[in-house]
Amino acid sequence: MKTNDGSPFPIRLKQARTRLGLSQKRLGILAGMDKFVASARMNQYERGVHTPDFKMVVALSEVLEVPTAFLFCVEDDLAEKILDWSSQRV
Repeated sequence: MKTNDGSPFPIRLKQARTRLGLSQKRLGILAGMDKFVASARMNQYERGVHTPDFKMVVALSEVLEVPTAFLFCVEDDLAEKILDWSSQRV
């Protein structure tokens, strides 16, 4: 795990999580984390203290129902377009 280097990931992760009304702990559990570490780990991800590995990013995007591209999109307007596009595919 790495310290955040200015990645938009923490912000996008929180946006996607709150959009679905999930707690940090619930999201972590649904993504496959142990229930005893899920809340703390998700909090670290959202604060940019740590970054998940690719496998966890994929699991989080599936639970959050967003493309992985959304989680790393720097531009806010493009991030919204990615969400719009993905919701039309369902």
